[in-house]
Amino acid sequence: MSKIALVTDSTTYMPPELVRKYNISVAPQVLIWGDQTYKDGVDIESREFFTRLKTAKVMPSTSQVAVISFQEIFQDLVEKGFDVLALLVSSKLSGTVQSAMQAKDLMSSSREKVNVVDSQSVAMALGFQVLAVARAIEEGATLKDAIALAEKSYEYTGVCFAVDTLEFLHRGGRIGGAQRFLGTMLNMKPILAIQDGRVEGIDRIRTKNKAHDRVLELVTEKIAGRSPVRLATLHANAAEDARALITRAEQALHPIESIFTEVSPTVGTHAGPGTVGLAFMAGL
Repeated sequence: MSKIALVTDSTTYMPPELVRKYNISVAPQVLIWGDQTYKDGVDIESREFFTRLKTAKVMPSTSQVAVISFQEIFQDLVEKGFDVLALLVSSKLSGTVQSAMQAKDLMSSSREKVNVVDSQSVAMALGFQVLAVARAIEEGATLKDAIALAEKSYEYTGVCFAVDTLEFLHRGGRIGGAQRFLGTMLNMKPILAIQDGRVEGIDRIRTKNKAHDRVLELVTEKIAGRSPVRLATLHANAAEDARALITRAEQALHPIESIFTEVSPTVGTHAGPGTVGLAFMAGL
């Protein structure tokens, strides 16, 4: 039976205990701040990032995982006898899949040991896809089965979130179908979702509390009675609001797994402070 190693990227911001439990390799996205470069979640954590962002005169930008980072991870795993399955952030949000494919191509004779799958998602929706595959591998799934599961798992996941402003998404070029909300009424909270791998505008709500109500309503609609349900928060320096939202979601949706986590610094660069949302997996 082949040994299978899972690789993902830091946009999941998966809790470290789950990363360790399933021996998942996490490739760091890159944060660029002035003349300094940081590895996402390695050299800079979310809390430090948002503290610094409050007083920053220069705004950060991001870059996808470096090709060399993937090459080093892949090569190490292959040399240890693993087949590699990399399940990564949506190619419509990042060049990360492209970096992984370039790294694979540089591996010459061992490239067939590396498999790269586009999750068509981000944050813990991607995280739940990775965990589903990890648990299947733990139960004895073959490489073929693991790849098939990775390729279809996005169908069972989703992300809905409310942002304070579209400024950060617009500036970072990740605004996608939410573009139509730019220049509309002030003091509205845009409700966004990841659909077909990109950010789409769903609704605009006047107050923060009602925006969070709408996020829960949309997630409930998307889950549509499927079970089992797994839930996770995503928040950008808004822990209290995120805890309140997931508590209500747990009461309404009765998940078998509930994870409280933030967004990574690179995701926070695009979402902006105050973002609160839910990621889910349902029916798998």
